[in-house]
Amino acid sequence: MIRFENVSVTYEDAAGPTLRGVDLTVPEGELVLLVGPSGVGKSTLLGAVSGLVPHFTGGTLRGRVTVDGRDTRTHHPRELADLVGTVGQDPLAHFVTDTVEDELAYGMESLGLAPAVMRRRVEETLDLLGLADLRDRPIATLSGGQQQRVAIGSVLTTHPKVLVLDEPTSALDPSAAEDVLAVLQRLVHDLGTTVLLAEHRLERVVQYADRVLLLPDAVLGTPEEIMAVSPVHPPVVALGRLAGWDPLPLTVRDARRRSEELRKRLADPPEARDPAGPSPHTPGGGGTPASPGRGSAPEPAPQGAHAPRPSRTGLFRRRRTRPAPPAPVPDAATPLVDVDRLAVRRGRVDALRRIDLQVRAGEAVALMGRNGAGKSTLLSTLVGMIAPTSGTVRVSGLAPHTTDPRTLIRQVGLVPQEPRDLLYAETVAEECEAADRDAGAEPGTCRALVTELVPGVTDATHPRDLSEGQRLALALAVVLTARPPLVLLDEPTRGLDYAAKARLVARLRALAADGHAIVLATHDVELAAELVDRVVIIAGGELVADGPTAEVVVSSPAFAPQVSKILAPAPWLTVEQVEGALRP
Repeated sequence: MIRFENVSVTYEDAAGPTLRGVDLTVPEGELVLLVGPSGVGKSTLLGAVSGLVPHFTGGTLRGRVTVDGRDTRTHHPRELADLVGTVGQDPLAHFVTDTVEDELAYGMESLGLAPAVMRRRVEETLDLLGLADLRDRPIATLSGGQQQRVAIGSVLTTHPKVLVLDEPTSALDPSAAEDVLAVLQRLVHDLGTTVLLAEHRLERVVQYADRVLLLPDAVLGTPEEIMAVSPVHPPVVALGRLAGWDPLPLTVRDARRRSEELRKRLADPPEARDPAGPSPHTPGGGGTPASPGRGSAPEPAPQGAHAPRPSRTGLFRRRRTRPAPPAPVPDAATPLVDVDRLAVRRGRVDALRRIDLQVRAGEAVALMGRNGAGKSTLLSTLVGMIAPTSGTVRVSGLAPHTTDPRTLIRQVGLVPQEPRDLLYAETVAEECEAADRDAGAEPGTCRALVTELVPGVTDATHPRDLSEGQRLALALAVVLTARPPLVLLDEPTRGLDYAAKARLVARLRALAADGHAIVLATHDVELAAELVDRVVIIAGGELVADGPTAEVVVSSPAFAPQVSKILAPAPWLTVEQVEGALRP
């Protein structure tokens, strides 16, 4: 179905080829998963299948790519539209209509399908992806995850022979991700659809793949073969490597069946096992000694008094004529964030209802819940982008929506779901220089953060030419340069590989130890297990759970990390904790 013949792709002004010498064949009816670090060419390879590379992106393609016999060098994307369905990393760049139902129908209208066929397929797709309640909603009012489902649905309605999906579950909650992957598996098995899928959250998808392509070396093999050598792998594989299991498990079920010996090693001697390891708030990790460690046995916290941890925000930056002076770090005894009976109504939708929340300096809090639950709305309220309908919001004693942005930026910084909202300069170097000036930081501070998070990004690169993960890292660096007391992050690991995510976690832990507060909205349960002390679950705009990470995530099959599922009822949450416990 898909054939690459010695394909290389080089973009203008690039130091070298993004893809080099790719030679492979993907037969009909296979799901092939593309894996590799951020920026190794996964999106470029997918674009070469759809014809977007080089017809839309520019650059030079050498070699030959054919899809069902059509040469993408001589067939433009519009001439492949009946054959290849494409969903990119940015759903907003995909949409051409205003409402959900119109977007699902647009591709079929372009292909000239009969109205009766279009109506039937729209209804099928609405049900398949859980979009029926959103059919009349304007796309601009949807959450990031809901928009991602609409983008996927809009290509499913055309029934293409080939699906090309770039990070299709990155903004989806765990249940929605399972639903989408189940639909893809059904298309592969029942209809013979060929699927090429790039994804960094391998814990979600690797068990569904027929074969895995490891970039940049273009090594193609079974999931078991590739995971044995891949530098990027899910926690279940990392645990298997640590325990010496052969073959390596790809699913929680397989790992549980082999975990008996590991359980015995962890249980002997029990008094030596501390699942949390050194807490960031103990002398071994910095911070206040009263805070419980991540993964420790949960202790009930007094109402409104949870363990300290970090947070960040920063949408209200640029442009100022003079840098803001550094903000003082608040006393940990006083809530940095104080939300009392907050309600937000957006149009006809009650986005938030009766939210009570306090966050203290040095505390890391994860907001979790289904797509559209209200997590991003809460973050936007904390940074003053949305005014409360009722109730009160205070950040460092200020009401965000009535505070001058030049004052508020000293207290809070937001990294939004779409990092390009923060980026306007022509090059990475200019972006970092502006961030240093705005924050009053030493020259080179922002650039050093970018290099720390995603090494290899050059100064002359335009931000729009970065991969999604690299662009997110640049936006993170821009916000972190200002070191605001409160940092807000909306889906901060979209597009980041495991190594980049580990570097992000290390940076956020250091900020927490310095007394900054971190609030992040995420569907990445592994990130929550590694980073935060406390998890807040939001459903239907209401706060339904608030407690220590180990207590909240383990009690929910949807939000429990892989290690917790494998070793339950033992209290371990991450491979790092298990490795520390096994160390002599």
